[in-house]
Amino acid sequence: MSGRYRQITKKVGLPPGTLLHIGPSRSEKIKIKMLNYSSDNWVEKEFDNVEELLNYKDTATICWVHISGVHVVNVIEKIGTAFQIHPLVLEDIVNTNHRPKLEDNKEYLYIVVKMIHCYDNKKMDFEQVSIIVGSDYILSFQENDDDTFDQIRERIKSTTGKIRTKGTDYLAYALLDCVVDYYYVALEYLGEKIEILEDKIMVDPKPKILREIHTLKNQMLFVRKAVWPLREILNALARGDSLLFKQDTLIYIRDVYDHIIQVIDSIEMYRDMVTGMLDIYLSSISFKTNEVMKVLTIIATIFIPLTFIVGLYGMNFKYMPELEWEWGYPIILCIMAFISICMVVFFRKKKWL
Repeated sequence: MSGRYRQITKKVGLPPGTLLHIGPSRSEKIKIKMLNYSSDNWVEKEFDNVEELLNYKDTATICWVHISGVHVVNVIEKIGTAFQIHPLVLEDIVNTNHRPKLEDNKEYLYIVVKMIHCYDNKKMDFEQVSIIVGSDYILSFQENDDDTFDQIRERIKSTTGKIRTKGTDYLAYALLDCVVDYYYVALEYLGEKIEILEDKIMVDPKPKILREIHTLKNQMLFVRKAVWPLREILNALARGDSLLFKQDTLIYIRDVYDHIIQVIDSIEMYRDMVTGMLDIYLSSISFKTNEVMKVLTIIATIFIPLTFIVGLYGMNFKYMPELEWEWGYPIILCIMAFISICMVVFFRKKKWL
């Protein structure tokens, strides 16, 4: 986080619209994919540079350009110039520290969402996905080269259903729905982590579990920060404020809105569970400490009368008749053993042992 804030400070004093990449440093090459389609056919191309994309001509109805990687700002600038995207929007695209939001620029919509990736149930990663929805084109930008929209691309190529017959608004819905579907994968990951930690806390609450709870709590915080604003975005789209979204597409937007509400409810429930796990951990530690203190107290209590007897006969008075008895030592040992047994029996009757 500190490194990202240091990157933000580099923008101090720069004019608005200055493109400066803010986010994890990357060296991989940017990938540019284009998928043009209509109800009758589709054409898919992958370009090595922006010039090839801009020189390509196609008569298809819908043009979907997907850019994997936003760290090379001159590429983003050329694409923005070709599609007449405002410099402030381009500035937001290369700044991967943005909150999810929706901007209506009349000729196009700019949507920022957060994609959540879970790798083999061991790691959770967040990346920013920017979507520009025009009348006959869609531009989508993501940080890394892991194309998360392959399933949608396969749907377009393998079917002649709604996604081929409708416009860019339906494709934008499909992209948002894909992002929300990944949230369910993240919820499954978090649910499994919570179950495992609950079992560990109940069986053996070690100090390292506290660190795991803290890590999980931070993950929940980032997930909530990524998901909550999407509710506002979908609500604004579902109201039909934008002319780019047709009325027959709004019902699908409302369906995604219902899904995000379910995700948010699950996140809030998991947050309460994680908070409860911290309380359970502290209670378990306190209980174990009390158990140890109880055992030590019982041992100390048993030795109090024994210590009194030992101290009594350890005094150096000359006239103590018991010191001259032949059976004095074994008698005292028997008395001490009898006292100890009686006290143990008493503690067991009180259920203190």
